[in-house]
Amino acid sequence: MAKPRSPLSKWLLRKLGYPAEAVLVHGANALFRSLPLDRASALGGWIGRAVGPRLSGSRTARRNLTRAFPEKSPAEVETILLGMWDNLGRTVAEYPHLDRIGAERVEVIGGEHADALRDDGKGGIIVGGHLGNWEVQTIAARKRGLEVAVIYRAPNNPYVDDLLVALRGAATDTQIPKGPKGARALLRLLADGGHVGMLIDQKMNDGIPVPFFGRDAMTAPAAAQLSLRFGIPLCVVFTERLNGANFRVTVLPPQACPTSGDRNADSRILMERLNRVLEDWIRERPSQWMWLHRRWPD
Repeated sequence: MAKPRSPLSKWLLRKLGYPAEAVLVHGANALFRSLPLDRASALGGWIGRAVGPRLSGSRTARRNLTRAFPEKSPAEVETILLGMWDNLGRTVAEYPHLDRIGAERVEVIGGEHADALRDDGKGGIIVGGHLGNWEVQTIAARKRGLEVAVIYRAPNNPYVDDLLVALRGAATDTQIPKGPKGARALLRLLADGGHVGMLIDQKMNDGIPVPFFGRDAMTAPAAAQLSLRFGIPLCVVFTERLNGANFRVTVLPPQACPTSGDRNADSRILMERLNRVLEDWIRERPSQWMWLHRRWPD
């Protein structure tokens, strides 16, 4: 467990650390914004490949990859790791251009399922993972007339949070931070027939253990619980990077919800299904998933 910060260190972080970090982030954002989208994406990928493998997060990613793919050689693992950093660098560099990613850059598969969510007269849930540029799926939904609110984890730095909220505004009008206040806003939105997008591939310490790559991973069950509670459809959506800043968004048919009557058991079954679908996609495109998370307890 991390040692609590002293009052002095908290003060220094707020007064010096956060502003300094914000200057760097805003500077990088301005640089990428000044470039054409393709050049910004390419530069981000180059920076990711050059710097990422030297960061401490690579140790976590390498360990996750080795355990998830025991059949792969060390060289294969390193190739995936480098591809992951390329994709992550490109994604960061594309944030300032979210308002410039047009329909000509996004191929949509299964768009009829998004249209059904839009037209069925009730709320709906879209789930996905940190694959490709995950922000693009909300852009694709909006271009089909489906407005999707986004659940997100706010950065500790409020200045960086403000920037990210502004950039994501190109993809959605509603952003709901995780936490008690956000949970209340989410319930109101779904009760009013709105649609929400969630990424379900991050560790949640007080979640439920659900198999993922052969090991239990603490998983947030909110998507399944809300789908069952409100009786609304839940669709899985993935974004795949094709080449450079071009993407394919795939919308899968709504998941069939278990109906045993035991909501906790049904939620677990549904989350197991969702994790299997997510795992299958990651296995097909391992370099496009963010392996940096400490997804498993061991």
